[in-house]
Amino acid sequence: MQDVALFAQLLGLTLPWQVTQLTPNLDERTITIHIEWPQGEQGHCPDCKAACSVYDHREVRAWRHLDTMQFKTLLVCPVPRINCPEHGVRSIQVPWADMKGRFTLLFERFAIDILLSASSQSKAAKLLDLSWDEVHHIQKRGVARGLARRKLDNTEHLGIDEKSFLKGQSYVSVLYDLDESRVLDLVKDRTTESATALLSVFPEGKRSLIKAFAVDMWKPFLAAISGVFPNAAVVHDKYHVVSYLNKAVNEVRYKENKSLVKNGINSLKGTRFTWLRNVVNWTDRDKEIFNALKKDGLKVGRAWSIKEFFLAIWDYTYEKSARNFFKKWYFWATHSQLKPIVKVAKMIKNHLNNILTYLHHRITNAKSEGLNSKIQSIKVAARGFRNFENYRTAILFHCGKLELHP
Repeated sequence: MQDVALFAQLLGLTLPWQVTQLTPNLDERTITIHIEWPQGEQGHCPDCKAACSVYDHREVRAWRHLDTMQFKTLLVCPVPRINCPEHGVRSIQVPWADMKGRFTLLFERFAIDILLSASSQSKAAKLLDLSWDEVHHIQKRGVARGLARRKLDNTEHLGIDEKSFLKGQSYVSVLYDLDESRVLDLVKDRTTESATALLSVFPEGKRSLIKAFAVDMWKPFLAAISGVFPNAAVVHDKYHVVSYLNKAVNEVRYKENKSLVKNGINSLKGTRFTWLRNVVNWTDRDKEIFNALKKDGLKVGRAWSIKEFFLAIWDYTYEKSARNFFKKWYFWATHSQLKPIVKVAKMIKNHLNNILTYLHHRITNAKSEGLNSKIQSIKVAARGFRNFENYRTAILFHCGKLELHP
């Protein structure tokens, strides 16, 4: 009886709930705690809290609780149902778990902390002695709580980007809160329809708060933004613009290296990342390569110079000055006789207005790129996701900055 009273105290149970029995199983290393609601006691309706007579009892249910010593601990109880004059027959709310939970509130809180801090989901599952389904169940419930509690009153800048999901041409579209560095939601595909559905998760009454979007030049994203957030400015993310220029520089290097190798010249071999890496991140080896090649009059050197010169456009304060700068750069780029550079220069000109919007809303998808790295690590740690809903739940769980705890 002392053990029974002790466990009732540890669980924080108040009358009329009673711990009636403890069943240890040394072989399976479990302790089962039996809890009952005494006969004749009234229960309370979970909706209106009115005291009502007990109608019957549900089948015996079990909840996983925090381990006792090294023993897995389960709470079991035939939950009573009351007959409320207003709401009908309802199960009463047990004090140790949510209505549809498989775990006690204390265990769920502990499991969430472990899942957030563990280096991989599989290690956390092993430590907690949970199956994959049980882990997803806890994450799903935590995310549902977090989304219900989430505040968006201070959100003014959003970003939207694509992320590969499965092998091949399989993508998800991800919506970011750039002010809070968090993922707001994600959907399958990167079509106008899917992007529109993604943007529509943002409450209609708060859409007027959004000042600007950081986004690539992907037309379906632009169409969705104009449809859902017609008053928001569009800022073509500068890191995406630079990626197009880098791709053009690499094309020039590839073709030139191929031509040089045919003539027995290997000076460009192994130099790819020197031309693509940010100058501030150059290694000593990069500097050696650049200094050795800079006087050779290489096409890739001209392409690199054009790309590097363009970066100054984001340092301007006034749009008029930036446009004057662009005219000079554009003339140089289009008269360079470097086809990849000319092609990108014309693309940039077509999107110049939304590139220069950056001067009014200095936002980029840099924060979302950081989150993308975290998303990739989650994906790798979980050894891939075949189920999109589990993938979405895991991303929101780890990257949504949600209040997950019960």
